[in-house]
Amino acid sequence: MAERGQLPPAAKRLCCRPGYGAGCRPGQRAASGGGGIQLSDGLSGGALCVAGPSSSASSAPVAFPPALAYAAYAAALGVLPLGKTQSPESLLDIAARRVAEKWPFQRVEERFERIPEPVQRRIVYWSFPRSEREICMYSSFNAGAANASEDAANAASANAALASANNAANASANAVSTPGSPPVGSASGNSAGSGNGAGSNNNNGAGSNGAGPGGAADAASAGDESRLPFRRGIALLDGGCVDNVLQVGFHLSGTVTEPAVQSEPETVCNVAISFDRCKITSVTCSCGNKDIFYCAHVVALSLYRIRKPDQVKLHLPISETLFQMNRDQLQKFVQYLITVHHTEVLPTAQKLADEILSQNSEINQVHGAPDPTAGASIDDENCWHLDEEQVQEQVKLFLSQGGYHGSGKQLNLLFAKVREMLKMRDSNGARMLTLITEQFMADPRLSLWRQQGTAMTDKYRQLWDELGALWMCIVLNPHCKVEQKASWLKQLKKWNSVDVCPWEDGNHGNDLPSLTNALPQGANAIQDSSNRSHRTVFTRAIEACDLHWQDSHLQHIISSDLYTNYCCHDDAENSLFDSHGWPLWHEHVPTACARVDALRSHGYPREALRLAIAIVNTLRRQQQKQQEMFRFQKKELLHKGVTSITNLEGWVGHPLDPIGTLFSSLMEACRVDDESFHVFSDFSENLGQCRSLEYYHLPAHKFLEEGESFLTLAVEVALIGLGQQRIMPDGLYAQEKVCRNEEQLISKLQEIELDDTLVKIFQKQAVFLLEAGPYSGLGEIIHRESVPMHTFAKYLFTSLLPHDAELAYKTALRAMRLLVLESTVPSGDMSRPHHIASVVPNRYPRWFTLSHIESQQCELASTMLTAAKGDVRRLETVLESIQKNIHSSSHIFKLAQDAFKIATIMDTLPDITLLKVSLELGLQVMRMTLSTLNWRRREMVRWLVTCATEVGVYALDSIMQSWFTLFTPTEATSIVATTVMSNSTIVRLHLDCHQQEKLASSARTLALQCAMKDPQNCALSALTLCEKDHIAFETAYQIVLDAAATGMSYTQLFTIARYMEHRGYPMRAYKLATLAMTHLNLSYNQDTHPAINDVLWACALSHSLGKNELAAIIPLVVKSVKCATVLSDILRRCTLTTPGMVGLHGRRNSGKLMSLDKAPLRQLLDATIGAYINTTHSRLTHISPRHYSEFIEFLSKARETFLMAHDGHIQFTQFIDNLKQIYKGKKKLMMLVRERFG
Repeated sequence: MAERGQLPPAAKRLCCRPGYGAGCRPGQRAASGGGGIQLSDGLSGGALCVAGPSSSASSAPVAFPPALAYAAYAAALGVLPLGKTQSPESLLDIAARRVAEKWPFQRVEERFERIPEPVQRRIVYWSFPRSEREICMYSSFNAGAANASEDAANAASANAALASANNAANASANAVSTPGSPPVGSASGNSAGSGNGAGSNNNNGAGSNGAGPGGAADAASAGDESRLPFRRGIALLDGGCVDNVLQVGFHLSGTVTEPAVQSEPETVCNVAISFDRCKITSVTCSCGNKDIFYCAHVVALSLYRIRKPDQVKLHLPISETLFQMNRDQLQKFVQYLITVHHTEVLPTAQKLADEILSQNSEINQVHGAPDPTAGASIDDENCWHLDEEQVQEQVKLFLSQGGYHGSGKQLNLLFAKVREMLKMRDSNGARMLTLITEQFMADPRLSLWRQQGTAMTDKYRQLWDELGALWMCIVLNPHCKVEQKASWLKQLKKWNSVDVCPWEDGNHGNDLPSLTNALPQGANAIQDSSNRSHRTVFTRAIEACDLHWQDSHLQHIISSDLYTNYCCHDDAENSLFDSHGWPLWHEHVPTACARVDALRSHGYPREALRLAIAIVNTLRRQQQKQQEMFRFQKKELLHKGVTSITNLEGWVGHPLDPIGTLFSSLMEACRVDDESFHVFSDFSENLGQCRSLEYYHLPAHKFLEEGESFLTLAVEVALIGLGQQRIMPDGLYAQEKVCRNEEQLISKLQEIELDDTLVKIFQKQAVFLLEAGPYSGLGEIIHRESVPMHTFAKYLFTSLLPHDAELAYKTALRAMRLLVLESTVPSGDMSRPHHIASVVPNRYPRWFTLSHIESQQCELASTMLTAAKGDVRRLETVLESIQKNIHSSSHIFKLAQDAFKIATIMDTLPDITLLKVSLELGLQVMRMTLSTLNWRRREMVRWLVTCATEVGVYALDSIMQSWFTLFTPTEATSIVATTVMSNSTIVRLHLDCHQQEKLASSARTLALQCAMKDPQNCALSALTLCEKDHIAFETAYQIVLDAAATGMSYTQLFTIARYMEHRGYPMRAYKLATLAMTHLNLSYNQDTHPAINDVLWACALSHSLGKNELAAIIPLVVKSVKCATVLSDILRRCTLTTPGMVGLHGRRNSGKLMSLDKAPLRQLLDATIGAYINTTHSRLTHISPRHYSEFIEFLSKARETFLMAHDGHIQFTQFIDNLKQIYKGKKKLMMLVRERFG
């Protein structure tokens, strides 16, 4: 707890005793209980006034003898069944306990002139909380409750957390079960807002898995139960660390010793607790712990008082004690008090004395004096202590962490705590949610995101969704006071009007009319809300404030298991009963389900279950009516090819999660016992309606078909919701939520083991979905914008396949369509929807989740392919569906790969039909991606050849025959034909010579066709493939020559030329090299160009062939190459050996070296010198000092080339002199030139 000081807070009211002022009541207080006790008009002289559960406040009381009165009253409370007796409690304790639960002590004082001291003592005694559940709730998080799907586990965890507490409490109760001190934990303590006060055996939600931020929250997140304040408090209590326990009136104090640990010495904490009407209203502890919930020391002291009440020294309020003192005793009391605590209280004491002695002081203007031990005043709100400041600080801290350090989980734990409080009917639930909401609204990121147009993170968005859902539960509290609801409505509207308030769909405003209000109730609210431009996360809660629970039909549904009308005729659309006479509830489905959620959240599980059953029966009746309506209109609709949208708001992915609520409510009824259903049992009593003791037992429900159960009902409503045809919502977040909720619901369904009964439910719903037309997402014709059914259909398929394969395939094949990607599909008839009239704008391509949807479509197809292995007819049907409905080449390719893997599983013979399906899909991928860019294209082509190889030689021959419809020329030659001609393929297929030659012939034909179509990229491959066939090879070579003059680059020609030389055709290589040289152009500074090696190779080839060839190519080199270093390298190589020294047949020629003064080398020498001169001038234009040394080396190489000429020395000297004259401004550089070259 956040501590405000060492002392408890000041008293909330003034206590006035006789002698304090003229307005005080005269008379003396009796010191004993000798007089008659009068706590109500009908209760005196030892008689008990008992009103039954059906009695109203104005009912006349009935007087019983004490023993009979106790037995009847105990039976009414459920403590003791009628007909059984035991040693009765005293009438004093029974009456005092009830007064202590319901009345503030000031009301008791004001109503009764004399209250005997024994009566006061018993009221004070019973005013302290008697249930450990609330202590646990206010000292720990229920970590598991953050996930609604784990409710059962949470209940078990919570019960385990209190197991040791219950044992101790029961032992204590047995030890003190005397008339004067009734059993602690055995008395029923149901008080408004506190839930069931009867001990802690029926723990429902007050789990031990958590604690406050910085302590309890960290412990909850880490799963370390020993660190939880409640656990630590029990340990301190069991360790005998609680001492000096004193109860003075409504104030409990004591010391709790924290044992020494390795790093900390032993510490003693002073704890003070104030309480009122079985609730702790304030706590202080000197430990200084900053936390939302009670610290371990407060827990230890509270449990000490609950478990060991007889060991707590009890005194009346201090004002009563002071009243019994005379003047001398009072003076002595004050002086001793000041003496003991003079350093702390002396200044305050003197100040008060001065004010009292002053006639006009404010303190003398009021009667009485404050008493912190005197209990609550009539005006005080009766609620458990909650530190608002700490709640705000911790929420602010979590939000500031932006989702890091587990802050999202911590906030979910806070939301779970709110739900836990609501379930306990604790008014702090709404109070805590208000504090949380204020901090959410103050989050600075909201305005930043709005300014930047950035969407909030998904996890943060989900927190806002939970916030909105909780407010919906708050305002739908069936016992909420009108003024309280008005206060909430005012606050919600204030938040709703803030600019940065998040919109309901995450990113977009929603112009749909209000759909939250019940159809028979809120017409005006519908009109008002339709004017709003945007629906925020609070809009539905605001609209829900107009809902009420006074409808008599609704009251009968939730209050009785026997509410039927067997005379009703199920003709009208909105009939209140079905053909069985069972009640129906016609209301906007999300709204009706929000009522169920509200009942569950506020601790009325049985009432929630009754309403849930009525809603499901209504949905099932609507299904039948819709099917009949479609059968009547089927011919017309199918002829027009259009369909109606019955629901623009889908139930799956809806902000109120209606299907999830119904499913969870029904599933809880399947797995919980009686205890969970009578923890809170005063719903009918609060409504002023009669109830019987039979209510405490879970009866067999009357409104189910024979053989049905809550489980079958839960499964059926989930299937109904998942199969509903609904429009894809706007916005990324709303669309992602549709996908996420669908997957979550299916995940829960998958946890259920299907038996024969459930299989029949699946079959029934599958048939309906196929035949229900526009009311089903699996109808024959659906709207283009309908949410696809792929994920749901996959679940249906796998569930039905072992039991009804025909229906499974029919369902899955129907679901394969994805109309939003089709070019011509029915646009949908929006003019006559079933309930809702609206115009839906065209959102395509604003399907942000389209890639996910396509992947789910692919998963569905893959599942069918796997299941259809070995069934030729089904495989053909699935293949046809894939080719028709899947529009993504990557997904079809994945399906082809999947089919290939399934068909070629190790240790089994290949499934040839499935292999053909795989090949067919692969061919479709080739056709789809032939003219588009796809980074996986080469992978796809290689895989297709592998697949065709597995199918057989005819498949390979087929793809080569039709290559132009499947492959580019490059792919066909470099991948397809090359792979087909490889030795590995021949070995894999066990081909004979005839088959090999047939394949080779097809490959050569393909190669020549590709070379003709794309000689630049296919000529070399064609030559390679045609090597073993002379005619084909010559044809390919001629294609190269024809294309060389126009369409081929020097790189391609050089490559083919080198190949020709390698294959033993040097003259053909030379011819291609000369053709390549005509396309080449190397400038003076391209001394690292990749073509240099090709130029050197071409010159070397020409040199080896002879003088004539060299003389022919040198002019081409001089024309194409302007780089001095490359020309000098060629020149040097040509002067080292005689041309043609190595002939074509390896014979060495005996000839002279070529002269540099004659052609063709003279021409090359002059070109080289000229290139050096031009390069030098070019480099000097932009030279920097750091390149000077490099430039000098360049001149040195130039000099070597100059000197190869007979007058080279003179030319070089003139060249250097010219440089000195022209560039004399570059003094440092010219100095280096002089040093090297003179």
